[in-house]
Amino acid sequence: MEKRVRVRFAPSPTGGLHMGGVRTALFNYLFAKRHGGDFILRIEDTDQTRFVEGAEEYIVAALKWCGIAPNEGVGFGDGPHKPYRQSERKELGIYQKYADQLILSGHAYYAFDTEEELETMRKKLEAAKVVAPQYNAVTRQNMRNSLTLPEDEVKKLLESGAKKVVRLKVPRNEEIRFEDIIRGWVVVNSSQVDDKVLLKSDGMPTYHLAHIVDDIEMKISHAVRGEEWLPSAPAHILIYRYLGLESEMPKLAHLPLILNPDGKGKISKRESRFPVFPLSWKDPREAEPFIGYKEAGYYPEAFVNILALLGWNPGNNQELFTVDEMAQIFDFERVNKSGAKFDPEKAKWFNQQYLRKKADQELADVFKPVLKEKGFERDNAFILEFCKLVKEKVQFVHEFWDQGKYVFIAPESYDEKVITKKWNEKSKETFGKVTEKFKSLNDWTIEAITKTFHDAEAETGKIDMQLLRVLTTGVAGGPQLFDMLALIGKDETIKRLDRALGKL
Repeated sequence: MEKRVRVRFAPSPTGGLHMGGVRTALFNYLFAKRHGGDFILRIEDTDQTRFVEGAEEYIVAALKWCGIAPNEGVGFGDGPHKPYRQSERKELGIYQKYADQLILSGHAYYAFDTEEELETMRKKLEAAKVVAPQYNAVTRQNMRNSLTLPEDEVKKLLESGAKKVVRLKVPRNEEIRFEDIIRGWVVVNSSQVDDKVLLKSDGMPTYHLAHIVDDIEMKISHAVRGEEWLPSAPAHILIYRYLGLESEMPKLAHLPLILNPDGKGKISKRESRFPVFPLSWKDPREAEPFIGYKEAGYYPEAFVNILALLGWNPGNNQELFTVDEMAQIFDFERVNKSGAKFDPEKAKWFNQQYLRKKADQELADVFKPVLKEKGFERDNAFILEFCKLVKEKVQFVHEFWDQGKYVFIAPESYDEKVITKKWNEKSKETFGKVTEKFKSLNDWTIEAITKTFHDAEAETGKIDMQLLRVLTTGVAGGPQLFDMLALIGKDETIKRLDRALGKL
C-alpha cells in the first residue's frame, strides 16, 4: 500500500527565510496539494548557538504571505505528531532513544576528544596535504573515543559525566547507493563520508540524526531539500540502515540551486541588486535591514510564480500559473538537476502581468492614498480612469505616480531630444491650428478629440503625435494619448498647449 503523501518544510530559525527556502516550501506544498497529502512546518532548532530572535515568526509570516500555508506544524496547528520544534522534542527523549540504539548495535560510538585535540588532528592532516580533513574510519583510530580507549576507561568517563559526543561509525570502504527522485541513482564510497556527530555534548541532536528521527516518527513520505545536503545523504542512508528503517525512509529529492543572474554561484542573502527575502528582514545582529519582495511592490502570486519556474519545467510554454494550476501538474520528475539562473528583469515582468490582471478599483484603492500624500484630491471615477490608463505602462503600483504625474502637474520642461529633432516653425504653426480646433470643441471625449485631431491633419498634413504628447505632458512616451488628454481635461490641455507654444 502506498504511503499517504506527507512532506515537511524544516528550516532553522537562524535568520530570515531566503527565496531558496521559499521555493523548497513551495515545491513541498504543490506536491502535497496534488496528492491530497499533508504539508508540515517543522522548526529544526538543534543548533541553539545560531538561534536568531524573530526568525521563527518571520518564517510563519512569509509562508502566509506567499499563500503556501502548511496544514500542520509550528504556527499552523497541531497534529498527531506534535511538538514540531526539535528543541521541544529533545526534552521528550526521542533522539536519545535512537542514539542509544545505534551505540548498542555497534554503529555509533562515544567520542571524548577536546576542541584542542580535534584542532591538532586537523592541522596534522593539512600538513600531510589531505584536501578535506575529517574524522573518519582512518583518523578515529588515533583519537579519544570508545573504539580506541580501554573499556574500563570509557565506563569511568561516562560515569563521571565527561564531555562527549555520539558519532556515527562509518565503514571504511563500502559502496553506498541511494535513489534520488530528481537525480536518479547516486553512488558514493564510504571513504568520502565522515563520522557525523549525532548527539552533541549538551545532548542536543544534530541535523543528521534529528531530521531522520522526526521524518520516521512523523511518517514523512518524501524528504525534499536543497542540493547542499546531497553530500550528507550517504551518511543519512547509513543511519536509516543501521536503525533498521531503510524500507520506511522517505523518498529523497535534492533541489537544484537558485543561481545569480550570471550563473556564477548561488544567490547570496547580501545580494543588493534585487530582493532575496519574501518580506523585509532585520537581523538583530546586523545594522542594515534587507528589503523584501512584498515591500518592493511584488504581488505574492507573482513571487510564487517566479520561484516555481526556477528549476521546474511544466512541460509546456505556459508561464503564468495560479497555485492551483501548478498543483494540478507538479511533479519532481520535471525538476531539473542543474541550477536555475534568476533573472530579476523577468521577475519584474511577472509582476507586471499580475498587476494587469488586477481590477481597476483595487488599483485605485491602493493609489488613492498616494495621490492624497502628493497633495491632490480627485473623485473615484477620475482615479479609476487614471489607473486603467497607466497600468499598462508600469510593473509596480508604486510606479503609478512617476509614470503618470503629468496628468496632475503641468510640465515645466519638454523632452529635449524630441524638441531638438522635431520642433520647428512649421510644427509651431501646425500645433497652433490644433489648439484652436480643440478650443472650439464642446464635447471633450476621446472620440471627439480623436476626430478633431484628424480633421486638423486633413488641413495641415500629417501631424506628429509624439510632439503633441511632449507639448502636453513634457515626456516622449506614455499611455494612449487621446485617452490621456480626455482625462487631463479640455481647459488644462489647452492651457498647456498655449504655454508650450509661447515657450518654444
